[in-house]
Amino acid sequence: MGHTATPEAHSSGLTATEYRLANGLRVVLSEDHLTPVAAVCLWYDVGSRHEVKGRTGLAHLFEHLMFQGSKSVKGNGHFELVQGAGGSLNGTTSFERTNYFETMPTHQVELALWLEADRMGSLLAALDQESLDNQRDVVKNERRQRYDNVPYGTAFERLTALAYPDGHPYHHTPIGSMADLDAASLEDARAFFRTYYAPNNAVLAVVGDIDPEQTLAWVEKYFGTIPSHDGKPVPREGALPGSVGGQLREVVEEDVPSRALMAAYRLPHDGTRESDAADLALTILGGGESSRLHNRLVRRDRSAVGAGFGLLRLSGAPSLGWLDVKASSGVEVADIEAAVDEELARFAESGPTPEEMERAQAQLEREWLDRLATVGGRADELCRFAVLFENPQLALTAVQRVLEVTPEEVRAVAAERLRPDNRAVLVYEPTGGTEDETEQEGADQ
Repeated sequence: MGHTATPEAHSSGLTATEYRLANGLRVVLSEDHLTPVAAVCLWYDVGSRHEVKGRTGLAHLFEHLMFQGSKSVKGNGHFELVQGAGGSLNGTTSFERTNYFETMPTHQVELALWLEADRMGSLLAALDQESLDNQRDVVKNERRQRYDNVPYGTAFERLTALAYPDGHPYHHTPIGSMADLDAASLEDARAFFRTYYAPNNAVLAVVGDIDPEQTLAWVEKYFGTIPSHDGKPVPREGALPGSVGGQLREVVEEDVPSRALMAAYRLPHDGTRESDAADLALTILGGGESSRLHNRLVRRDRSAVGAGFGLLRLSGAPSLGWLDVKASSGVEVADIEAAVDEELARFAESGPTPEEMERAQAQLEREWLDRLATVGGRADELCRFAVLFENPQLALTAVQRVLEVTPEEVRAVAAERLRPDNRAVLVYEPTGGTEDETEQEGADQ
């Protein structure tokens, strides 16, 4: 067994202990006997930013292939075994990681660990041309259903491509392109798996009603014999200047329910104090019905049926402040944009009121505590901070960091970053049919 770190205590009362197996797998355990369940969460340090031009979509394709059987588990067996044991499971892919997770009744934790180890160690035994073709079709269908054939479905992809220049590792989104998915060969897929699905490129968190000693013994038993893999390429540099340096715009004419203004602002990298300040700024400006933009655009001007501002946190590239406003019938996007800029300029000038600051900090604190209160949410955050920031303990002190941010820091980040010359803008102009109020309401994503 590798070294053992001492558990750290936090104001939240939650603790986590870290271990490392000889093959490089990092393990984080957090004991909590509140309910008779436990979460098993595995983060692989691979996402769409690790892909190369012409082979986008492999990270996401693998998320699907991981549920297609491995050496000891045939076909759909992973789902069948977990659900048959009373558990739930899923996997997701982002720019920066791919994660897999199960929430199990306490007495079934060993099963989840065995399943995850089996596919980490032996997926290639089951990966053949048929399963590759099958899952490639599933992903292409997912792309059609979620992106290509829904109103505003390609907005995320278009804005990302604008906000990050061509050739930047975050220029393309995790879904990948149809052409690249078609071009991926079985050998491409096998090489990708060998490179990234290795124990030394992963973090395993087990959280909940566990006996740490027994859990660690199972982890050692099932994962300990999987060989590590060297030779993972260093991910391409994602750093960019703090400002876009001018407004980038694209007008999209599509059959959408209403006009829309969407924008992505370049914000500080995740894991920084400035990033927490930006989160508070966006919460005050556009986080829910008490926010400034909702009050101005939806309540007062009635120029919009929905207005939101959220943070897409990224660690290897600037984060994005995500503005999404759906226009009321007959309202021009230019009028909405002018009102948004007026509100942002006012905020940059005078910053948050004490009440706004208190409400935003309480909102983010509640979101964090809700997340850490569930075994699955805590396991995910421990993995996130371990993979992206090398320190899972940071998950347990996140609330504290949000509460330490000052109103002046919130104002300063807004003044520096939430400006017209630091954004990519997408304007939707409906084609064809008449606009319909009821449809607009349903268009908010």
